[in-house]
Order: sequence, then C-alpha cells, then structure tokens
Amino acid sequence: MSSTPLPTPTFGGGYADGEERPRMGFFTDTSVCIGCKACEVACKEWNLVPESPLEWSGASYDNTLELGANNWRHVAFVEQPGPAGAQGPADDGMHWLMSSDVCKHCTSAACLEVCPTGALFRSEFGTVVVQEDICNGCGYCVPACPFGVIDRREDDGRAFKCTLCYDRLKDGMEPACAKACPTDSIQFGELEELRERAAARVGELRRQQVDQARLYLADPEDGIGGAGAFFLLLDEPEVYGLPPDPVSTTRDLPSLWRSAGLAAAALAAGIAAAFVGGRR
Repeated sequence: MSSTPLPTPTFGGGYADGEERPRMGFFTDTSVCIGCKACEVACKEWNLVPESPLEWSGASYDNTLELGANNWRHVAFVEQPGPAGAQGPADDGMHWLMSSDVCKHCTSAACLEVCPTGALFRSEFGTVVVQEDICNGCGYCVPACPFGVIDRREDDGRAFKCTLCYDRLKDGMEPACAKACPTDSIQFGELEELRERAAARVGELRRQQVDQARLYLADPEDGIGGAGAFFLLLDEPEVYGLPPDPVSTTRDLPSLWRSAGLAAAALAAGIAAAFVGGRR
C-alpha cells in the first residue's frame, strides 16, 4: 500500500446555522440481515431510481447482482455449505451470508476528486453527492471508484449513485433504506458513534463464538481514509464481492505529478545544455 498521505476531505455545502455538523454515515450489521430487500425498494421509491429488469440471474436469490446507476442498494446472497458458523466445507445443508451493499462515501473519494465539472461534492454531512443537473456524462468517476459503485445510465449517460438521501438529511430525517430495514441491519447516525457501536457488536459476537465477525472499512487509517458506510462481515470481504484492501485510485497522483515535473525539468535542462554545447 502506498505511504502517500491521504488528502483531508473538504466538507462543502456550508452551515446555515453557523455550526459545524458531525459526519454522518451507515453501519451495516450483516449478522442480522434477513435479505428482505426492503432497503432496495425504499431506496428506489424515495429517490425515483428506475426499476431493474425483472430477470432471473440464476445466482441464488440475488437478481440485482451489483451496484450501479439504477441500483443504489444491492442485497447480496452468498450461499455457503453447512450450517452457519461452520468451519470449512460441510455436507450438512447450507446457509446464506446476506449483506446490503451501498456507496461507501469514502473519506478520500476518488470519484469526487476526478470530476471536472463539480457535479460531485462533499456535503455538510460528510457524504458524497452527485448533482444530476451538473454531470456532463464524462465518466471519469466510473473507473476512479475502487468499489465499482458509481455508473452511468445508458439512456442519458449521466452518472448516478447513492446520495445517502441528502434531501432527507437536510430535513432531519434518516435515509429511506435505514428507515425501512426491519432488523436494524442498516444503522444510520454520527459516524464516530457508529464505530463505537460496531466495535461493541463485534465483541458481543466474539463472545458468542462467532469468530468470523470483523469490521470492514471502519478504520480511518485504511487506503481510503475510512468510509462513511462500513460493515460488520461474517467472512472475508472477497466472499461478499468486496475488495479486501481498497485504496483510493488518486492517492498517488501528487507524487506522480511531482515525479513528472522533475523529469520534465531534467529533460529541459539536458536539452538546454546540449543546445549551448552545440553552439560552441
């Protein structure tokens, strides 16, 4: 992993009341997710996200398959052999690992950093939001995301992703997905308080001999500076289709530009020396 310091995020949007607001986010506890997909439905209904094609994917009960411009929430169903908590392969039935995935609202958000129009901005809640009326469809943000979250709609080319229900937050409401979750698998609140709650939950599960329990993206020192949406997983991140050690795709750009500048300066000096030498 690169040792380049992560940029400090700028929380834009201003404060109407003159007071700084705490950073808000999601804590998703997959140990209590029942795969009901209420979050997917609530997200689409509130944000007017176009419906997904009604097709059978053949991948268990997962017909959304991945996040995208028309899927701001995705409930993953991961089938595993044996009873829940089994170590290694087993023939005694099977079980599911279920998790509702969403945009991570990274501290170091590469999608925001590469946007040439300012369509993506950091809100006063610390979230990353796309302004649909400013997006020009350049698509730079799509490959910049280390999680493959943001994407463009085929019909108009503009980029879309979860806004963490920015409009609801401004009115003092919790995001639609968290409001609809019947088991509190999706928890919304101040990020620091959520991290404390998540650590306590991992300790509780470990005491129940759920040794696989772990937090993902809760560490502010990781490759994206920590996320505004983090998870409690019951297996390795790869099992859920998540990158094990994500790194901001723009974190090395400052050092690369410095190296390029030094190389250009050295080249210019060499050309000048050769020119002066050739005139003697």
